[in-house]
Amino acid sequence: MLDKNSGTPLHAQLADLLRTEIHNGELSPSTQLPSERELCGQHGVSRITVRKALGELQHEGLIYTTVGKGTYVADPHLDEELQPLSSFTQDIERRGMTASSKLLEAVVINADDTLAARLEIPKGAEVVRLHRLRLADDLPIAIQLTHLPHHLCPNLVEHDLSAGSLFSILRTAYGLRLVRADTTIGAALARPGEARLLQISMPAAVLISEQTTYLETGAVIELTRSIFRADRYKLHTRC
Repeated sequence: MLDKNSGTPLHAQLADLLRTEIHNGELSPSTQLPSERELCGQHGVSRITVRKALGELQHEGLIYTTVGKGTYVADPHLDEELQPLSSFTQDIERRGMTASSKLLEAVVINADDTLAARLEIPKGAEVVRLHRLRLADDLPIAIQLTHLPHHLCPNLVEHDLSAGSLFSILRTAYGLRLVRADTTIGAALARPGEARLLQISMPAAVLISEQTTYLETGAVIELTRSIFRADRYKLHTRC
């Protein structure tokens, strides 16, 4: 029960109550929480109080909201230690989950000034652009936009890019040796299109990684920008 005479704000009390129920297993992963209206009635508080409490729990990654469906208890975070040359597929399967992709776009374009500089190829050279939604056990986890020099992986778009690992295709189908990757990490608020694909309610934080992968020759083989659900995925580096 919430103590309205306590010096602790009601939203903090409600968040503590729900947090304890989650940690104790009374609210298990994937359990749908009562609606805001139901929580208001159960605890005798306003909708603003309920929203503040849920906002705290969502910020902590304990719950997540699916647009049009409701709010659910989150599974434990998918912790990802940044390991160069470890693909998304490998990362997910290492955790006992099934990785899959929804291919949003696979085209060959001509490099503009920015892409040419970053891929270290001539302006106008052909570049493969892949836009994919990455899933773990059918739950959207990340949006990835990848660019690769077409001359290093000709006809890549003809491969099945909705299953398996792109790195695996590059290694087995093209005999490429990927030896190094540089990654940077940032955070931002999801844009409307990103929130729709990731099935999160706005405003919502996302994690952004930018990765440049190199071959043994020193050539750049791929640039990938990944946008991760911050409520389901956590990135950290190895010291």
